[in-house]
Amino acid sequence: MNSEFVVRVERGHAEPEELAAITAVLMARAAALAAPAPTAEARTVAHWRRLERAAGFYAPHSWQAVA
Repeated sequence: MNSEFVVRVERGHAEPEELAAITAVLMARAAALAAPAPTAEARTVAHWRRLERAAGFYAPHSWQAVA
């Protein structure tokens, strides 16, 4: 039987729980690096005015507030 070892214990003795923990950490880190980064943030505010929310008419003296 020919098998490749991905993790090798250099010194000491690792329990199966310890090997499972380190494997989970390495797999989570590899998955985080492989995830694509978002390219742009979503806009939360519309930068245009909806016509149905605009007033139906402007008062005759409304131009004075701008001047």
